[in-house]
Amino acid sequence: MSVTIRPASIDDLPYLAEIYNYYVVHSAVSFDIDPVTMDERREWFQQFALEGPYRLLVAENAGKVLGYAASFRFRIRCAYDTTIETTVYRAPEAVGRGVGSALYTALFEALRDEDLHVAIAAIAVPNPASIALHERFGFTLAGVLHDVGRKFDRFWDVAWYEKRLP
Repeated sequence: MSVTIRPASIDDLPYLAEIYNYYVVHSAVSFDIDPVTMDERREWFQQFALEGPYRLLVAENAGKVLGYAASFRFRIRCAYDTTIETTVYRAPEAVGRGVGSALYTALFEALRDEDLHVAIAAIAVPNPASIALHERFGFTLAGVLHDVGRKFDRFWDVAWYEKRLP
């Protein structure tokens, strides 16, 4: 699938909320229980910039946003400033069509000259597609936290993946 990758704008928020909320309602990929509101998405959006380590990129095709990838603060203490956490979400119709790979390729390219050392990804498991995507981009398993999320009347593990950045 041919997509254009670009920095997200405030006008993209309804699409980003729609994509994210699909996973909130239908999967354990997100540990949010209730769909996010537009006010919550606006507040979330404020952490990103066009430059620097915290980016938000979208993939679109024919004017439709099909997914997004982001890098954001891992922890608030200054010693963690060279570590980011990353995430990628795709619209259900874009899963398995190369959108996630295109987004991560662009995100890591955008971050290449930033003062960053490690990228972290938290993956609710089982999630073989997300694990495969992260491993294709050089992430390796750092460890698993067992039964740390409760959703849909069951407990879920979270696998933590890490990637050294150039």
